[in-house]
Amino acid sequence: MDGSKVKTEAAAAQNTSRIAAVELAVSKMLRIGIYVAAAVIIIGLLWLLITGEGGYPKDTYPTSFMGIINGVADWKPVAVIEAGLLLLILTPVLRVFVSLFVFLQEKDYRFVAITALVLVILIISFALGKAG
Repeated sequence: MDGSKVKTEAAAAQNTSRIAAVELAVSKMLRIGIYVAAAVIIIGLLWLLITGEGGYPKDTYPTSFMGIINGVADWKPVAVIEAGLLLLILTPVLRVFVSLFVFLQEKDYRFVAITALVLVILIISFALGKAG
C-alpha cells in the first residue's frame, strides 16, 4: 500500500472521529438545553399554580425579550414560564450557530454557506415574528 494513501486514510479516520465527537457534544448541548428549559417552565408553572398569580395584570404578559428578562428579574411566574419557552426555542438555534463554527473549522465551506443561510433565515423569521 502506498504511504500517501495510508496517511490519507488515517487523516480521514481522524476527521470522522473528530466529527463524531463534535456531534456527541452538540447532542449533549441539545439535551441540556431541553432539560434546563423544561425545568424553568415547570418552576414557573408550579409557582403560578401555587400563588395563583402570574405577576401581571389580568390578560397581560411580557411580549419582548427585555420584558421577559425584566419579569424574571422581578420574580414574576409568567415571565419565568416565558423564559423557559424562550430557552426551548433558542436551543436548536444555538445548535445551528455552533454548527456554523464546526463547519468553518472543518473548512467545509459548502455547509458553512448552508448553515449561515439557515441562521440568517432564523434571524429574519424572529425579526418578522416580532414585527408582525
